[in-house]
Amino acid sequence: MEGRTRRNHRAKKIIITIGSVILLYLLVSFFTSKIVYDKQFPRYDRTDETLSASLRHADIAGDYPRISLTFPSGEHKLHGYLYGSQNDRGLMVIAHGLGGGADSYLSQITHFVDRGLRVFAYDCTGSHDSEGASTKGFPQSILDLHAALTFIGSQEELARLPVLLFGHSWGGYAVANILAYPHEVAGVISVSGVNSAMDMIREQGRTLMGPLIHTQLPFIRLYQLMLFGSVASSDAVSAINGTSTPVLIIHGAEDELVSYHESAIIAFRNAITNPRVSYITSYANGRNGHDNLFRTDEAIETIEQVNATYRQLYEQHGGNIPLEIRRAFYQGIDRIDLSRLEPTLMHAIDSFIDEALGTELQKM
Repeated sequence: MEGRTRRNHRAKKIIITIGSVILLYLLVSFFTSKIVYDKQFPRYDRTDETLSASLRHADIAGDYPRISLTFPSGEHKLHGYLYGSQNDRGLMVIAHGLGGGADSYLSQITHFVDRGLRVFAYDCTGSHDSEGASTKGFPQSILDLHAALTFIGSQEELARLPVLLFGHSWGGYAVANILAYPHEVAGVISVSGVNSAMDMIREQGRTLMGPLIHTQLPFIRLYQLMLFGSVASSDAVSAINGTSTPVLIIHGAEDELVSYHESAIIAFRNAITNPRVSYITSYANGRNGHDNLFRTDEAIETIEQVNATYRQLYEQHGGNIPLEIRRAFYQGIDRIDLSRLEPTLMHAIDSFIDEALGTELQKM
């Protein structure tokens, strides 16, 4: 009897030890996943415009004035800009990529304004001029776009216009997934977009951790669910298939950030049943990556020349270029030349817009 008691006691200790180890593993895995996840979505403030070759609104303000607007998204106030206030053809809403802001797409904004559209571009949570200590996570872009469209619907002057959506990367994911929401949208242009947040996490996680990422996916999924609720499970394919809205999906075949064959929306094209979806991959070698799809060959060549000149300057100063020399270097760059849009691609986008707006007019 005494021996049986000792054995039972020993068995209980083993069970408690195993349970403690499992619990510790679960807690460590969850909090490690949370820390790693949060680090991927920091706040992105504006860079010093005097130390960047990117197009600035100051470069085009004379021809393209804008009106600043604010609207709520959850507990934060987001900052947006309205261009082409006299245009009545339609309203193009632009959702930006992670790490950027509304001004990252000034070339596209001016293009759409020139074609008779009003344009509303905004900074997402934790980006540029908007509030937020971080960008929070992939699903946040859907919530911010939902907030932007809700705000637009509350503005009498804007609500009367047919709405088009244009998004790149994080924004490309948002404009496709937003189709699951009850907003009236005439057409969607999704560029370099991800199908779902978990598809992107799985792809990027394999790069960071290899096969071990699969042991952490349940914890990441749980944390994302805690942050965003059901929005965390959104996927573009389901949203697109649940509507008859026309969608143009653009993705570079050699995208180095969102894999054409893995996490990209276009990777799931065989599952897309909406008959009004069309696709564009790339037009030429050297212009089929994540960010260079829109640039002309001449712009790409000029960028390479600018980079080569900067490298010479860097080497000349032993890797420590004085601030005033750096500013003088960037001051001498023709930012408009560097940001010229590839005409064939933009013509295809314009044709899609014409057809989408034509169909919208017929419905009216």
